[in-house]
Amino acid sequence: MNSIIKSSEYNTWLKELKSKLKQAQIKASIKVNTVLLEFYWELGNEIVEKQKNSTWGSGFLQQLSDDLMSEFPDMKGFSEANLQYIRRWVLFYSKSGTSYSTIVAQLVPQLIIIPWGHNRTIISKCKDTQEALFYVNKTIENGLE
Repeated sequence: MNSIIKSSEYNTWLKELKSKLKQAQIKASIKVNTVLLEFYWELGNEIVEKQKNSTWGSGFLQQLSDDLMSEFPDMKGFSEANLQYIRRWVLFYSKSGTSYSTIVAQLVPQLIIIPWGHNRTIISKCKDTQEALFYVNKTIENGLE
């Protein structure tokens, strides 16, 4: 056993294996983020539509939050405040004057590859979509940390 531990061949292979595993973890994390943000975008659209076309009242987001957190207690992201951000995120880019199909085809693929916290910060601090997309692109260019 000790001869394996002292083997430079083994240690080199182990180092490569660890590096591959870390890269796989990063890829998995990015994929999970992307899928979750795709869901958030769809959810935001549905929230906007439901609020436009129904008479559920002002307690709608709190009720939705309660129901989702009850069903998915181990999952974060369904607080009333976050649901409001999800709604605000969709509305922010929808008011850009760009057609909705163009937003979905061109903007959403960029928006869903950066972390949700970055998206929240960007829409909170930017005046318009042009400024926001500058920061989205800078986040993509400079890494996702």
